[in-house]
Amino acid sequence: MPNASLKNILEMKEYKVVSYALKFSGNNQHLEDILNQHAREGWVVKDVAEQTMRIIFERDKNR
Repeated sequence: MPNASLKNILEMKEYKVVSYALKFSGNNQHLEDILNQHAREGWVVKDVAEQTMRIIFERDKNR
């Protein structure tokens, strides 16, 4: 079993905040493109702030 400091290093996360703009046509496709692009890079949606039109992504730092 790893010691506490090694365990903390292994469990570290990093976050990314992405702003998105609403488009009158194809808005769902635009959001899907953003989500799929980041998913391919290992990011997972942590939260969506609708009022500020931001998506917060999370992934393991030491991947």
